[in-house]
Amino acid sequence: MKFLALIPARYASTRFPGKPLADLMGKPMIQHVYEKAHAVFDACYVATDDPRIEQAVLSFGGRVVMTSSEHPSGTDRCREALVEVERETGTAFDVVVNIQGDEPFVSREQLELIQQCFEDSGTDIATLVKPFGPQEDVFNPNSPKVVVSAQGYALYFSRSVIPYRRGVEPQQWQEGFKYLKHIGMYAYRTGVLHRITDLPRGVLEQCESLEQLRWLENGFKVKVAETLSESLAIDTPQDLEAARAFMVRNGGL
Repeated sequence: MKFLALIPARYASTRFPGKPLADLMGKPMIQHVYEKAHAVFDACYVATDDPRIEQAVLSFGGRVVMTSSEHPSGTDRCREALVEVERETGTAFDVVVNIQGDEPFVSREQLELIQQCFEDSGTDIATLVKPFGPQEDVFNPNSPKVVVSAQGYALYFSRSVIPYRRGVEPQQWQEGFKYLKHIGMYAYRTGVLHRITDLPRGVLEQCESLEQLRWLENGFKVKVAETLSESLAIDTPQDLEAARAFMVRNGGL
C-alpha cells in the first residue's frame, strides 16, 4: 500500500500570519513537522499556496507542491496536491495522510497508528483520539469529542460533551468514564478523498463547524485509533512561546 504524506501550510492566518515559518529552536516550524513525517513516510510533501513557504521547504531539502490559495480546508488542499504529485511522479497512491503544519510535536507513534488503520479493509478515513486527562476541561467546545463503536469506528464528533451521563452531576462526568478528545490528523483512501471534497457541506457540519461530520452524514466509515502521545498545536504567538519553553525543559522535540 502506497502512502503519501501531505502537510498543508498556509502563510495567511488571522491569529498568526507566517506561522509555518516561525522559528522554533533554530528551525522553521514547518521543518520540524516535515522531518517527523518524512521519518515515517518516504513520499512526503508540504502543500502550500505561498512562495515564501515553498522556498523555506526547498532550502532545508524538503519537497513541496504549490496549490491554490482558495481552498476552504486542508482536506481540499490535499486533493489538489495529490493530483499534482501523482502527475509529477507517475505514482498512484492508495492513501493520503494529512498532517497539520502547526503540529511540530507530532510523534512517530501517532503517524504509525494512523497508517495501521488501513490494515482494516473497511476503513475509508482514519483519525486519532486521546483520552481527556483529569485536569483537562471536557466541556471546552474547542476540544471536539468523539464516541466510537465497538468495532473502532467514529459514531459522532461534537463540540458538546458526548455522551451525556444521565443521573450524574456534570462535575463528576470524567470520574469513571473515558471521554475521547479528537486529534486533528486524518488519512483518506485516495478515491475517498476525491469523493468527500465533492460533497456539499452537510447540516451537521454546519451546526457544529466540524467537517468530519460531512463524512459521517454521507456514510463514510472513519476508523479511530487511540494515541497516548500528547500533541501541541500552535495557533498563536503565545502558543509558540509555550512550545519553546516546553522544548527547553525537555531538551528538544
